[in-house]
Amino acid sequence: MTVNIFLILAAFLFSLGVYGVLARRNAVMLLLSVELMLNGVNIMLVVFGVMVGNLTGQVFALFVIAVAAAEVGVGLGLVLLMYRNKQHVNVDDADLMKG
Repeated sequence: MTVNIFLILAAFLFSLGVYGVLARRNAVMLLLSVELMLNGVNIMLVVFGVMVGNLTGQVFALFVIAVAAAEVGVGLGLVLLMYRNKQHVNVDDADLMKG
């Protein structure tokens, strides 16, 4: 298989994630879109690591996966807190949680 297919897939996933971040107002969908962006980056890292011929891309992808897991944990905690206080998870009203 050629590398172009994987790069196109990674660019599509990243673009879909960017669209989701810019267009959605639901916090859960926002977190899902960020995960799509991170998966696109992971595919690119692995592909470029294979192209170079070493394991650097795979190691960076593992770090990105670890950061994504921490982001999901913190993000879902904030979403649950927002839902408990406001009964919805609209990102536009997130600044109302200050007081």
